[in-house]
Amino acid sequence: MPDAKLPLALSVGDPSGVGPEIAIAAWQARDSAGVPPFYLLADPALIDARARRLGASVAMAETTPAQAQLTFSRALPIAPLAARSIDSPGQSDPENAAGIIEAIDRAVADCLGGRAAAVVTCPIAKKPLYDAGFRFPGHTEYLAHLASLHAGADAMPVMLLAGPELRTVPVTIHIALAEVPKALTSDLIVATARITATDLEHRFGVARPRLAIAGLNPHAGEGGAMGAEDEQIIRPAIERLRAEGIDAFGPLPADTMFHARARAGYDVAICMYHDQALIPAKALAFDEAVNVTLGLPFIRTSPDHGTAFDIAGKGLARADSLIAALKLARRLADSETKAAAA
Repeated sequence: MPDAKLPLALSVGDPSGVGPEIAIAAWQARDSAGVPPFYLLADPALIDARARRLGASVAMAETTPAQAQLTFSRALPIAPLAARSIDSPGQSDPENAAGIIEAIDRAVADCLGGRAAAVVTCPIAKKPLYDAGFRFPGHTEYLAHLASLHAGADAMPVMLLAGPELRTVPVTIHIALAEVPKALTSDLIVATARITATDLEHRFGVARPRLAIAGLNPHAGEGGAMGAEDEQIIRPAIERLRAEGIDAFGPLPADTMFHARARAGYDVAICMYHDQALIPAKALAFDEAVNVTLGLPFIRTSPDHGTAFDIAGKGLARADSLIAALKLARRLADSETKAAAA
């Protein structure tokens, strides 16, 4: 159970991306944007170098999680990594892989160890990690691996994009579009929806969440005229969910699910593939949407964007989505604390 007095653990992400600078900018906006206390897991020399490159005047203090709350108002709290990082904005380097992974490992360990209220992650890039021998498909899958080690059982991570006007969940995530129909099963839809409903209720405080289930094909298949998946896979999953008491409905044509009147009728849209979920979420709130990983024994949020190598080190990166991720992590942690105490 998160403690309201605990800070958030923020991993630096890929040092060659915008992670270091949006972390700096989030701390600078602590008063004006109401950013909750966090500490940054990073190489202090990297953060100092990036601040000087950007001409940012930032007080920094090496600290422990326990000291971060007291430090936050006067200096950016940095929990130093053992690994050193190379400051090469825009040029990914496999030499930074050790620090990237260490930051994630320690953020999760701090959260599970009762030293941090939640994990917030800055963006990582997969290729430099793969080049260094990283064997997981991505950030989310690695977090699920860490959760499984802690729990002693497999964890099923579910990606939620949360914005002010829309929440979406993709059932299949980082796979090619051509592979989606083969990967889609009623069991996978049901498992994803169960986790979504549970976390919306217990962490987001949504009583009996309404789940709008998207179809896979145009017009949700037109009764099988445009593909069999909607009737043979998606509809049976919805019937199972409803039999369990989950307020799920569909399959709905995806092209009419995301206008304002439609959004008023549900709490989350369960989508069949990555872009079906992420395009509307980012179109409505690119700078405010937050990536939340459901189904883990700890709270994890992150910005909804990537490393942005093309603008790293140029002073162009905006911290809006990271600030939203930090604020949502705090809100979810506080909600979980209140629910546990009730």
